[in-house]
Amino acid sequence: MTISRTVCLGFLALITVGTLLLMMPFSASTGTWIPPLVALFTATSAVCVTGLSVVDPGSYFSFWGQFLIAALVQIGGLGYMTTTTFLILLVGRRFDLRHKIAIQQDLDRPGLQGSTLIIRSIVATTLLFEITGVFLLLPVFVPDFGWQRGLWFAIFHSINSWNNAGFGLLRDNFISYQSSILLNLVVTALIIFGGIGYRVIFELFLWLRDRLLNKSRRIVFSLNFKVSISTTLFLLAFGTVAFFLTELNNPGTFGSMSLGNKLMAAWFQSVTTRTAGFNTIDFSKVTTTGLFLTIGLMFIGASPGGTGGGIKTTTLRILFSCTKAILQGKEEVELYQRQVPLSLILKAIGVLVGSVTTVIISLALISLTEPKFDFIQLLFEVVSAFATVGLSTGITASVSAWAKLVLIVTMYVGRVGVLLLMAALLGDPRPSAIHYPEENVLVG
Repeated sequence: MTISRTVCLGFLALITVGTLLLMMPFSASTGTWIPPLVALFTATSAVCVTGLSVVDPGSYFSFWGQFLIAALVQIGGLGYMTTTTFLILLVGRRFDLRHKIAIQQDLDRPGLQGSTLIIRSIVATTLLFEITGVFLLLPVFVPDFGWQRGLWFAIFHSINSWNNAGFGLLRDNFISYQSSILLNLVVTALIIFGGIGYRVIFELFLWLRDRLLNKSRRIVFSLNFKVSISTTLFLLAFGTVAFFLTELNNPGTFGSMSLGNKLMAAWFQSVTTRTAGFNTIDFSKVTTTGLFLTIGLMFIGASPGGTGGGIKTTTLRILFSCTKAILQGKEEVELYQRQVPLSLILKAIGVLVGSVTTVIISLALISLTEPKFDFIQLLFEVVSAFATVGLSTGITASVSAWAKLVLIVTMYVGRVGVLLLMAALLGDPRPSAIHYPEENVLVG
């Protein structure tokens, strides 16, 4: 039982338990048994913090069903190892060396020291942001739904926003709130901070603390911080401008809005396509250019250590830096005056190849039984599932049972990661003392 197999089986166990609970009559608003495929799809989407759904969560599930979805999203967002470790700490048990190594690999940390503090900090940061989101969303939902229902709406959507899941309790998601400045700002802020990674948040906190306390100590930001922040800001700005230009005169999306609402809607879509899944426009009416733009942003996803999916911003940046080094005739890949190790370059290439392969296989399998849908719709659905986004052009509930099963597997692969899943199936790689002679091949 390797570390990778423990994590993969842990997610499968969560999905299994979630499926069984969601099938129960108390989870349905009608008080009847829920079909196994609906429960399995919903549980997988929740644990994998995706947000795709074959039913309307707000009307189909009872309060307890919605509570289970929120709980599965919370556990899935924290991650299997983080959640189990926190539970071990709550009951006062100590974990052994193997558990520390598992935490190190799961969180991609350089050492074993401070694992307990890191887990507590992650959980505390999560609760801080989610509770803040709840209080800020209360003025949005309470006037429309009353205190009891409005409070639950604020809690549910705050959890889903921070964990970059797209489950919504409103039938039109957030389309009816596309002009609400408070909701747009709060939800996008939770999505960004939830997806940017705990390391970046911790470094930012230390920097702000020293500035407020007027400490003279100069903090040197890590390469991960610089790459994550700069790439995220660029993608957010690029996505906002691109959405604004592509949907500016589209009567089905931005056409009837005021200039201010168009800019706010463009910003929201730019943020939510980074694996969140909420929407303030109808994506079934988005232009083909807008759909391809969304697919690209979804595939890139969030940053490592965050609650989002995709190939990650750092992977994209390393691949672009590799291309830049080749064009400049360099043999070393550099980022912010730092040399990128060969192991990271190989890992980035592996992530890209594995992700593209997964999308192609899933798309081919779904295309066999869904000839009635356009290619762009099927590609959109598959990438949304793999990148754990949750956006849809509205075809999720209409696809066949076979296509739903393919999407379930795709969501699972996207959440645990292609490389981790392959390590679980094939076993951890073993170092070799054999080195073969080099020989060139034609490339390009």
